[in-house]
Amino acid sequence: MIRGAIFLLWLAVSVIPYAVFIVLLSIFMRGRPLYRVAVGWLHQIIYSAGLIGGVQYRLHGFENLPSAESNEPVILCPKHQSTWETFALPTLATHPLAYVFKKELLMIPFFGWAMGRLDMIHIDRSKRAEAWNKVALQGRELMDKGIWVIMFPEGTRTERGSQGIYKTGATRLAVATGASIVPIAVTSARCWPRRSFRLIPGTIDVSFGKPIPAEGRAPDEMMKEIETWIEAEMRRLDPEAYA
Repeated sequence: MIRGAIFLLWLAVSVIPYAVFIVLLSIFMRGRPLYRVAVGWLHQIIYSAGLIGGVQYRLHGFENLPSAESNEPVILCPKHQSTWETFALPTLATHPLAYVFKKELLMIPFFGWAMGRLDMIHIDRSKRAEAWNKVALQGRELMDKGIWVIMFPEGTRTERGSQGIYKTGATRLAVATGASIVPIAVTSARCWPRRSFRLIPGTIDVSFGKPIPAEGRAPDEMMKEIETWIEAEMRRLDPEAYA
């Protein structure tokens, strides 16, 4: 709890000047240069989680991610257990990432304001048809620019050792745009529990699956394959959580 309190204090103190800097910088700079500045803050947060809380990570199957030179449109579909992966994945991906998230997050002081200046897809979940149209339109535009889209198929964070309902938003987008999907298993709740800033020293495993092409696939059937791979990999990486 002490580690978590110190880390939370540092997160709160560091985000304010960084967010203000990003908002001001966005007047003169947009796109990838601004994104790289924002990812700089995420790098130091992941480093601080390791330094203060003893939270380390190791990668599996990183070679499955298309290279930085690849023009292939890609959607990342990670397991969602904590805040850690939302901060870590942009620091690991070989392309800039655009999150699909609920617009209410834009109202978070400083952090939300900075997110609003980046190339992201914020939606109104209460208007499902309108939200999907926005995801399809902006998702295609961003992937045409070499930006990858990231969507959590379970929608929200799940407890360690549990499984949420996998929704087909990501596979619908993949089928509509011809993008491939990279499934990702993340054991982050082992060290950073859901809805908490309590840090538990240990190692988070991040496993990248092989890209799954959308050509000729149905969204439901494709998502079932993604769900099967992620959940099997989670049980391999964190067997005690599923005992």
